[in-house]
Amino acid sequence: MSDKLFYDVVIVGGGPAGLSCAIRIKQLAPILSVCVLEKGANIGAHLISGNVFETQVLDELIPDWEDRNPPPLSKVTKENMFLFTRKRAFPLPVPPALRNHKNILISLSKLGSWLGEQAEALGVEIFPGFAGAKILYNDEGGVCGVMTGDMGRDKDGTPLSSFQPGVEIHAKQTVLAEGTHGSLTKTVIKHFKLDEHSCPQTYGLGVKEVWEIPEKQHERGRIMHSVGWPMNAKTYGGGFVYHMPEQQIAIGFVIGLDYKNPYISPFHEMQKYKTHPKIKALLKDGRRISYGARTITEGGLQSLPKLTFPGGLLIGDSAGFLNLPKVKGNHTAIKSGMLGAEAILDAINENKVEADSFQNLFKKSWLWKELFRARNIRPGFKSGLFFGLIHAGIQCFGGWIIPYTLGNKPDHEQTQKAERHKKPDYPKPDNVLTFDLPSSVALSSTNHEENQPCHLVRKDPDKNLSAYDEPAQYYCPAAVYEIIKDEHGKNKLQIHAQNCVHCKCCDIKDPAQNIDWTVPQGGDGPNYSNM
Repeated sequence: MSDKLFYDVVIVGGGPAGLSCAIRIKQLAPILSVCVLEKGANIGAHLISGNVFETQVLDELIPDWEDRNPPPLSKVTKENMFLFTRKRAFPLPVPPALRNHKNILISLSKLGSWLGEQAEALGVEIFPGFAGAKILYNDEGGVCGVMTGDMGRDKDGTPLSSFQPGVEIHAKQTVLAEGTHGSLTKTVIKHFKLDEHSCPQTYGLGVKEVWEIPEKQHERGRIMHSVGWPMNAKTYGGGFVYHMPEQQIAIGFVIGLDYKNPYISPFHEMQKYKTHPKIKALLKDGRRISYGARTITEGGLQSLPKLTFPGGLLIGDSAGFLNLPKVKGNHTAIKSGMLGAEAILDAINENKVEADSFQNLFKKSWLWKELFRARNIRPGFKSGLFFGLIHAGIQCFGGWIIPYTLGNKPDHEQTQKAERHKKPDYPKPDNVLTFDLPSSVALSSTNHEENQPCHLVRKDPDKNLSAYDEPAQYYCPAAVYEIIKDEHGKNKLQIHAQNCVHCKCCDIKDPAQNIDWTVPQGGDGPNYSNM
């Protein structure tokens, strides 16, 4: 029989959305009991982002945050936008949505850890190493909590022996803050049909590295964004370079997962991006120290599902609050967590099953206004880069008031059969500027216990081999999927689940929706410290 714990609120996910929700609840109602479940070995271990951060939301949540010893940060000092061709970089005007003169550069991993400290100081109970593995339903059909996975870990990563597998966490309200395409979130959305009146969610995959570079090449606080090469004009994608504190730069490439060519490898596009003369010169004599990857939500306002269900609600990237034109989702995640907290208090005070004031609070907030203005920018790029740039410019300068909203289609449906495409020409790794996947995954400190069941579940082992040449072997940024020969000399898909960095790309992009990403043992996965 499972152990049972009881709280007023259980929050699944120790990212900026979940932690801000917990903090806000305890600020407004200290008497309520709140627990946060985090599948990473510690708070921040699974957090990765660009990360240019808008501090206005911290001013709302923790007004004196600057006096509370926050992680190292840099104020944005200079910003540029470029259109890349293979050899050249053409300056573009910085769009209003990307202007960052009041923003900061900060590691999301470290920011998450700091937010965890603020939450614990208010009495929030945080359980790192505990993955939410199953939704619990009551007799009335509402959500009454979650069941954890197999194991928890202490803050230092040590396995906990005092909690047995399958602990039931019961609560009046369950908050899903799992991030992009969460395993519990997708089951709740399906169970309660939360997306029946919204467009399908769409996603991008971001691949990121952190480098230490010589002082003469480092301009603390400088940021750069680019569009164009190595993407063709029909494929959505772009790069970024952020000059972080401590003589480090964050460099990354994001590609929309609605691309058509099944041979595209986002990881190798990122390696190719670094060979551009402008990037190559910046990295000369530098040293790569970290690697990671993560999917982001790109659907916008029209792809948001219903935010509440009987017994709980969705916040952060679990719902899809990211503002893609800004290339930012952490300030929106925190605000959604704060609004969700207020709705939860309304529901508990009024003894209501559903925190249905959340939708109204959201509609009245600056968060809704921000997403409404941005709603048509990403879908405009479905007609190509240059039309997308023109359309985005119109939207940024008042076009958002025109009464139309563009729709979205599922990313997996956009993948075309292999026979219609050619394999891209990717550079061989030189281990100085460009690298292979195994050495990259090693820098993410990813680990999974080998004796646990595979958390990547396939319905049909050979579903995509013949028509799509199994695109998982190309889109996965962690070398999880490999084609090998079986005993009869036929191709088959081999899964190396221990490599998984929890990006969720396979669950999203698989053209047959043949892969189900489920949570592995608690505490397993990447262990980011400065991403």
